[in-house]
Amino acid sequence: MCSNDVIVSVQHVSKAFGKQEVLNDISLDIYKGEIFGLLGPSGAGKTTLVKMLTGLDVSNSGENFLFQEKMPSLKLIERMGYMAQSDALYGELTAKENLEFFGALFGLKGKPLQHRIGKVMDVVELSEHLHKTVHHYSGGMKRRLSLAIALLHEPELLILDEPTVGIDPVLRKSIWDAFYDLNEKGTTIIVTTHVMGEAEKCHRLAMIRSGGVIAVGTPEELKERTNSSSIEEAFLVYGGVKA
Repeated sequence: MCSNDVIVSVQHVSKAFGKQEVLNDISLDIYKGEIFGLLGPSGAGKTTLVKMLTGLDVSNSGENFLFQEKMPSLKLIERMGYMAQSDALYGELTAKENLEFFGALFGLKGKPLQHRIGKVMDVVELSEHLHKTVHHYSGGMKRRLSLAIALLHEPELLILDEPTVGIDPVLRKSIWDAFYDLNEKGTTIIVTTHVMGEAEKCHRLAMIRSGGVIAVGTPEELKERTNSSSIEEAFLVYGGVKA
């Protein structure tokens, strides 16, 4: 792929909180039209990295670019959707009211907004709970509503931090089907995960351990290079856990 296809570029990024180094000299290019996975255990630095990509945090050194523009940049907000690990929802409002509030932030209103609300609630299979207050939602339902909000304005780039945590396997499959559908329509997706099965669903992966990238490639490439039968086994090899 040519450089014009690079939608996200992470260039020698490091980040520390006090004396604790969270990211160490990370460099990555993510291409338009990819489903790109950031795979690693809890504490590896995945969330810190995606927060920097969305402009919610800044690096101590190095630079992040989205759409060839340096982050943070307010004007790029409308071109991306972000689903954080923790749900930023208003519990006293209904799901519909939450969606209308966040939709308005992106300039959506009237019939187009109501149409999008219907579409995204279908995707996450919450249509029948549209008028229920979020306070009465289960944890898994709140994750699904957060995903619906991230999809609301049809972003070019979707950044999802552990999007299926707490979601049952059947619904997880339908959500991944929705990711593939969005991707086929041109949406680039970045997803963080520690679930090896989800990593297999990505077009390419960056394996992250202790704040550093230990390998990048397609799932098949990563397995072939390490003579592994699974992504989990390949991760252990790259991480130096297995000879």
